[in-house]
Amino acid sequence: MKRFRWILPLALLLLAASAIAGVAQPHLGHSATSTPAGKTITVSGNGTVTSVPDRAQVGFSIDTRAKTAAAALAQNAAEAAKVIAALKDAGVAAADLQTSQVSLSPQTTQDGLTIVGYSASNSISVRSAIAAAGKLIDTAVAAGATSVSGPSLSLSDLDGLYREALKKAVADSKLKAQALADSAGLSLGGVLSVTEGSAATPLPLAMAGKADSAATPIEPGTQDVQATVTVTYAAS
Repeated sequence: MKRFRWILPLALLLLAASAIAGVAQPHLGHSATSTPAGKTITVSGNGTVTSVPDRAQVGFSIDTRAKTAAAALAQNAAEAAKVIAALKDAGVAAADLQTSQVSLSPQTTQDGLTIVGYSASNSISVRSAIAAAGKLIDTAVAAGATSVSGPSLSLSDLDGLYREALKKAVADSKLKAQALADSAGLSLGGVLSVTEGSAATPLPLAMAGKADSAATPIEPGTQDVQATVTVTYAAS
């Protein structure tokens, strides 16, 4: 009789566990179901727009030397002020004129043990229309600039040109997708997704004529603005 009393609760416990498992199984089976995807064609498209740069950035440095650090820095400040004033008189706006670096360093003997003087330098960066860049170089050098770097050429309407390149990239992707669909015996459907590639990067190409023959010549050449997209099309 005692044995029967012990078996009965155990049987009821096993029955309850089976019922719980039976309720859980339909839920797990439903979450694992999936519907088959339709046919798709995924391609990469490329677009390029070529344009002539219209902006230039030029760097100038003014270097001076003196026996003491204070004298070198003071002399450099005076010489840099002359260059800045000359550039402003030539039409450079304050927003397009920027000091990029001021430096001061000791000058020593060959053994490095004795300081014989100090060298000071002031670096200035100027942005302008490319047509004015040559004259600005001549102006800065005449006013006392001791070195010139650049110019770095750019496109003022880079965003607009990039959007145009994107349109060409999408059109290129459709041509590629259509070719793939034709070769596979499929009909090309609508666009399912479009992913933009890397941002616009102007690439310099061949030179295309002088900006100003009366001053230091600056050749604008042309630049390529490129765009890439990845497009997925439906197919049937």
